[in-house]
Amino acid sequence: GAVAGFMGAGFLGGIVGGLLAGYIAHVIGQLHVARWLRGLMPVVIIPLLASLVASGLMFLILGGPIVAITKGLNAWLSGLTGASAIALGVILGLMMCFDLGGPVNKVAYSFAVAGLGAATLENQAPWQIMAAVMASGMVPPLAMALATVLDKQRFSLAERENGKAAWLLGASFISEGAIPFAAADPLRVIPASMLGGAITGAISMASGVGSKAPHGGIFVFFAIDNFVMFVVSILVGTVVTALAVLALKRWAVRQPETAASVGSVPATI
Repeated sequence: GAVAGFMGAGFLGGIVGGLLAGYIAHVIGQLHVARWLRGLMPVVIIPLLASLVASGLMFLILGGPIVAITKGLNAWLSGLTGASAIALGVILGLMMCFDLGGPVNKVAYSFAVAGLGAATLENQAPWQIMAAVMASGMVPPLAMALATVLDKQRFSLAERENGKAAWLLGASFISEGAIPFAAADPLRVIPASMLGGAITGAISMASGVGSKAPHGGIFVFFAIDNFVMFVVSILVGTVVTALAVLALKRWAVRQPETAASVGSVPATI
């Protein structure tokens, strides 16, 4: 991380350097060494060698290309306007709601957080990206909480209890609040969440909403530009997701009933 910051490689350099150092540490840890040296391996030798090798590779080989990529990415973000910004909001919204705190979600979130350092009054795209990511990530738990209120019969008692907690989790930007619902019914909850998240991300980017805070949800309202549209985007996505998941659940229930009614009709000759 320090090497990436020194070279101006940004978050990409930090990620690559961290992964590289971790892999080198793993390789060194697999080596067979003398018994008297084993006690020093995890404390001194592995961290020291892994840091030296990873730093050297970053300085000599990987740093230059990563710096160029980072500069190109920052230039692209600075030029985001109109349809391209909305498209990015849709993509980030889909990623945030795809696995609810999983790897894809974390990639989108890390991308947004890492860009905050490059934001300025002249280049507010990173703030707008952060707002779109935060708003989209709040949609799934809030939508599940709303759905349990709109139609309790579609949810178990445990899910209705989880729905009560999901209000606060969603408002705090904790996407994992929707995991119990997704685990119980992934084929309906996840697509519905992605639909609402994409809409929220698009509205947020189109409205120029910005967030200078990396986390906190509605509780960091003082760090959010155009807070009204921030709330509007979340409300729209939440309602869309809640209605979509309820519609999918009702459709899934009707299918067996339709099949049963067809099967009960006696055959005629």
